[in-house]
Amino acid sequence: MPQSLVKNFLHITFSTKNRMPTIKTDIKDELYHYLGGICRSIECNPIKVGGYFDHVHILCHLSQKVALMKLIEEVKSHSSKWIKTKGDDFKNFYWQNGYGAFSVNPTELELVIKYIANQHEHHKKMTFQEEYRKFLKKYKVEYDEKYVWD
Repeated sequence: MPQSLVKNFLHITFSTKNRMPTIKTDIKDELYHYLGGICRSIECNPIKVGGYFDHVHILCHLSQKVALMKLIEEVKSHSSKWIKTKGDDFKNFYWQNGYGAFSVNPTELELVIKYIANQHEHHKKMTFQEEYRKFLKKYKVEYDEKYVWD
């Protein structure tokens, strides 16, 4: 086949360092927009970006030119540097080291978009840790609990 055709949708999630609730209401929309811009700049077009006070979700199309690890590195490093320029409240802002990345069936994109859009309602009932464990179980990811949260 002379042409490479790729369509990979990813649902990525990662938390603030120690899951601190540092993504305040007054910065969240600007942060989500900035995260989407980073994705767009490396051809990993964002579909939906959102989150809660202690974590973010990114639904994007992974470019065939970019490794997942490179996407995560770009998003986390650039956004962390950017948010620190937003005032003293953010001078100690960091993302946690790890992340979750899960493939999304194109027929389920609308479900994931709604899920990300409803994070504040969703987290009235469930913590990030519970949410993340649910993803790991759904996608049958084997993990050791002691290494997931440090």
